[in-house]
Amino acid sequence: MPVSTLIRADIVSSIVKNVRVSDEEARDVLESVLKEISQTLTKGEHVKIPNFGKFSVRKKNERLGRNPRTCVESKISERRVVTFKYSRLLLKKSCPEEQ
Repeated sequence: MPVSTLIRADIVSSIVKNVRVSDEEARDVLESVLKEISQTLTKGEHVKIPNFGKFSVRKKNERLGRNPRTCVESKISERRVVTFKYSRLLLKKSCPEEQ
């Protein structure tokens, strides 16, 4: 079964349909929300959306890695990554048979 991907245009059209605003207003709202989430994560803070999940920034330490194709070892620098932990309610809605 092919997996579909939700894109910004899909979200904008859903906002237009459900909230009954113009395309431009819906795009502005979506961009504002995404900008606020990005800025909050950039500051190293968490973003918690009740009944959906929590976005966090996690620090990954420097480590030694290996290219699986060439087996050459190289140093992977320290970096920050965004992680997502889904809420239990979201899990129940998406996989009711597993509960």
